[in-house]
Amino acid sequence: MSDKYEYAGFWIRVGAAIIDSIIVIVALIPLTMIFGGGETTVASDGFSSFQFMSTSDWIWQIITAVFYIFCWIKFAGTPGKRLLRLKVLDEKTGENVTVGQGIIRYIGYIPATLVFFIGLIWVAFDAKKQGWHDKMAKTVVVREL
Repeated sequence: MSDKYEYAGFWIRVGAAIIDSIIVIVALIPLTMIFGGGETTVASDGFSSFQFMSTSDWIWQIITAVFYIFCWIKFAGTPGKRLLRLKVLDEKTGENVTVGQGIIRYIGYIPATLVFFIGLIWVAFDAKKQGWHDKMAKTVVVREL
């Protein structure tokens, strides 16, 4: 890694994630209103029936995944990360991540969040500030100096 970077810590990454979440929500609300979203059905007893995920929910999940992965590959970070001068890079080369790394990193959020978000909190204690998703994809998040 170059001397022009330092590993990005936990709180700045939380800030970037909040910015990214706001952007995704603001983008998805009008799209959901235009194209439709998940529907909740109400049973005759007045309670909502359980429905895992509708087809449109899956479509939004895929669109969101493609957005994040595309941003990591093309711009070395999502809008929130770039706004805060952070980059997602290959751990060994310091170059932008590959498609495979982007997919693994995104999928890596599942185990990282399953048990009390411990895989994300891991960033605060790891020497390279890597979450489990970073370790799986062999990526690092760095701060431009």
